[in-house]
Amino acid sequence: MKKDNRQYDLDWIRVLATLAVFLYHCSMFFNPFPWHVKNNQLDSGGILAFSLFAGSWLMPIFIAVSGISVVYTLQKRTTRVYIRERLVRLGVPLLFGVVFLTPPQVYIERITHNQFNGSFVDFFPHYFDGLYLSIGGTGNFAFFGLHLWYLLVLLVFSFLTLPLFKEIGRKDKFGLIHFILLPILLFLVGVIKTVSLGGWDLVFYFAIFIYGYYFLSNEAFKPALQKTIKIHFSIAMITSIVFIVWFMRAIPKPGAISNVIFFAVHSLNCWSWLLCIFFLADKYLSFSNRFLKYGSEASMPFYVLHQPVIVLFGYLIYDLSWPMPVKLIFLVSASFVVIMLCYQFIIKRVPVLRFLFGIKGSSVVKKSATVTTIASR
Repeated sequence: MKKDNRQYDLDWIRVLATLAVFLYHCSMFFNPFPWHVKNNQLDSGGILAFSLFAGSWLMPIFIAVSGISVVYTLQKRTTRVYIRERLVRLGVPLLFGVVFLTPPQVYIERITHNQFNGSFVDFFPHYFDGLYLSIGGTGNFAFFGLHLWYLLVLLVFSFLTLPLFKEIGRKDKFGLIHFILLPILLFLVGVIKTVSLGGWDLVFYFAIFIYGYYFLSNEAFKPALQKTIKIHFSIAMITSIVFIVWFMRAIPKPGAISNVIFFAVHSLNCWSWLLCIFFLADKYLSFSNRFLKYGSEASMPFYVLHQPVIVLFGYLIYDLSWPMPVKLIFLVSASFVVIMLCYQFIIKRVPVLRFLFGIKGSSVVKKSATVTTIASR
């Protein structure tokens, strides 16, 4: 057992999932899905298959880990400190992104979708014209920060669930029934349609967040998972093949029985991969090293910065005649290098930028937490 009881496997999941999000958004430049800027040649084969595979579990794993992390956060912090830290670490990067990182992306979308003609200086006064609700729409003000919607959702979830988590404590018992219960629950909440983000509905994410807090954080979860992991791996593989092939051939029409079955397969696929990821991380990544320490600090600014950089490079090459593999290699490598250079030599070294990009352990966060803790004594 680790002396500090830190769940290093959760840290690894965050870091690796952040890299996966980066690759996923690179794939969005080439696949047939609507996006801010698209290549002049689209792919409906391997790149699309990767997008479908990663999109099934990528954002749900972030939400699940966030729900688990709340358990350890509330054990170490008062309610006031918890709220203040959430506002600083999530709210500040979100606000910064909405004001500075989102306008260039909306501008590039308008230019490449033939919805605006002019320079960015000409466009910026129009950034606050109407609410941005979908790609290719008429509104420009993306109040949720485009890819930063995750920060807004997590912030809202944290505040909504705080009274619930404080009032209803976690139980020590964990039965195998929970492995069966959640996919059924996710399927049922999937019927409720509110706002779709990252391929799933908000209610879907909310259920995973609560489940992460109450059940996935339980000490009996991992031993129970080890006993059934072969089943989960089998289901994950089978449902992935069925979902991807079915999607590529023809998506069922809404309201049809086939659409209900399709969504059930998708939900089961998501849940199965979440379990597989937790199992693999616990078995092979329950340790810390220099890469993890570096990646844990870099993951938030990397996440905040990655999509604007990808969109910018995509805009530079979208109409070039390069072969698609060359564009893919260039987009991935150039975007990654620029993001890491910005982090290593600028963001990491400037206190104000550390604060704006939500780096954990920054002097501003530490000072506010310390003052609140002293005041609450």
